[in-house]
Amino acid sequence: MTEKIVEFIRKKDFVLKKELGQGACGRTVLLYDSVIDEQFVCKKYSPFHESMKEEFFKNFVREIKYLHLLNHQNVVRVFNYYLYPEQRTGYILMEYVQGFDIEDYLSKHPEDVNEVFVQVIEGFSHLEKNKILHRDIRPQNVMVTEDGAVKIIDFGFGKQTINTNDFGKSITLNWWCEPPPEFKESIYDYRTEVYFVGKLFEKIIADADIKHFKHMSLLGRMCVSNPKARIAFFSEVRKELLSEKFLDIGFDDAELETYRDFSGSLYSAVSKIEGSTKYYDDVGEIQTKLEECYKKVMLEEHVPDSSLVVRCFINGQYYYNKSYWFRVDVLRAFLDLYRSSSREKKNIIVGNIQTRLDAVKRYDKPFDSFDDDIPF
Repeated sequence: MTEKIVEFIRKKDFVLKKELGQGACGRTVLLYDSVIDEQFVCKKYSPFHESMKEEFFKNFVREIKYLHLLNHQNVVRVFNYYLYPEQRTGYILMEYVQGFDIEDYLSKHPEDVNEVFVQVIEGFSHLEKNKILHRDIRPQNVMVTEDGAVKIIDFGFGKQTINTNDFGKSITLNWWCEPPPEFKESIYDYRTEVYFVGKLFEKIIADADIKHFKHMSLLGRMCVSNPKARIAFFSEVRKELLSEKFLDIGFDDAELETYRDFSGSLYSAVSKIEGSTKYYDDVGEIQTKLEECYKKVMLEEHVPDSSLVVRCFINGQYYYNKSYWFRVDVLRAFLDLYRSSSREKKNIIVGNIQTRLDAVKRYDKPFDSFDDDIPF
């Protein structure tokens, strides 16, 4: 079948409300759509220096691509784009974030620092999950709306990481804090992003003299100068935050017992996990996997193959104990708890399970040889 081009010939008009800013790479305005009664930010690629136009046009197109990959409440949304490749220019139509940069917001609302920190980590965890480095973490690029919602903006220097070669430091910016030592080795990776987010909060907390920040120990490990001693990923920071909230959100004794029976069984079912193996983070995806697993074993007393349960949480290579009998009633009780939990509760449950699995011994590739385990 021959592909047919679908042409939308209806021109879309907007009302120009006001100028929002002019930067080195373009102009930003506020537009109004009278049809749906919504305002949008429109960013035009138009570098201040004509000599930059050709060089950075690819960056502009890449920013559009990255924004289309992302869908998270703490990342600015993109709605449309218009490109004019011959003129090396174009436009991005984005969500209008009414608010302040994070530094200004927390100077006015220091009482919100803990909730804002959690949201920032959630947003950068989403970027990390989608293999995107922001590479321009500064107060102006982390906005907070008037009602306290964090929005990460400006992906003009963003980069997608497909392989280890993508962690080379290929940009030079005027940094607002002491750059991390890995810059001397021309490295910019997720440890670097963790460092800059940590330093951002360290500065805000010091400048605003905030005394009630709950995560100082965690923040200290994000700001460690030595990258080998620093927390490596936002997913690790997120897990610690969720673990801290486990008892604060209102799990009753029966729910705690159900969770502990299940997490203890899961821990016993896994003998070793390959060092680079990741976990599933999407709470909806995990529920679907658990539902499918339970349907396969619901008439049994024990799960015939405990890897059926393990693979609901572990996304990669591991060894499981073939001699361990995972009880179906434990799985059923946990699934009932998980189904009835709010999204926030599910996030906390999954974060705590991941922390429990972190205690399982890790091994390096290639697979080791074990007589009593079956590799999976």
